[in-house]
Amino acid sequence: MITVHHLEQSRSQRVLWMLEELGLAYDVVSYKRDPKTWLAPPELRKVHPLGKSPVLQDGTLILAESGAILEYLADRYDLQRRLSPQPLPVEAPERLQYHYWMHYAEGSAMPPLVMSLVFAKVRKAPMPFFAKPIAHGIVDKVMKSFISPQLRLHLDWMEQALAQSTWFAGERFSAADIQMSFPVQAAAVRAGPMSDYPKLQAFLARIKERPAYRRAEQRGGALDLIGGTR
Repeated sequence: MITVHHLEQSRSQRVLWMLEELGLAYDVVSYKRDPKTWLAPPELRKVHPLGKSPVLQDGTLILAESGAILEYLADRYDLQRRLSPQPLPVEAPERLQYHYWMHYAEGSAMPPLVMSLVFAKVRKAPMPFFAKPIAHGIVDKVMKSFISPQLRLHLDWMEQALAQSTWFAGERFSAADIQMSFPVQAAAVRAGPMSDYPKLQAFLARIKERPAYRRAEQRGGALDLIGGTR
């Protein structure tokens, strides 16, 4: 039996969705966030030393990192390649795009979104009254000069990609879209109005219509990314 160690409001929702798309049976061990820090509870360190989610257990295998988990599930269980491209030829356009977006999601798209969350928390953090103007000034300057432009850069890039094809890796839905769902959903909450990004809005609408996505929500809860992204 496959077991997913699932932290509420986190990237592990993508693993539940992938399993539902594959039609695999699995158990869910759910964890609540610390209400003050919004971090994962220490119990997760008993499963994996980093204490992060998601963690997948498949027999004796214990695997962390959502991208690695999705790729493992695709290679191990998606024998008909419904959610992933054929392994050969390695230079096939769909395969190259698939791997690009699988890695881009966490490697490039998520860092500015996490930075945005961290600086927003710094701005709201309790501190002596005389320190607030200094802290707020630093936060505002970093947001304006670096984080906000980076968010716009990545949103423009994702919008451009979806203007070229229906899904991120081409004309068919794949695990790359599952992987990309989290940064797009996080951006819709934290990067300001999405009115300039109709393709991304349509992407979000399409994924929510998928039966497997809805079943994953029933198992793990609907995403509400106001609180955190980890």
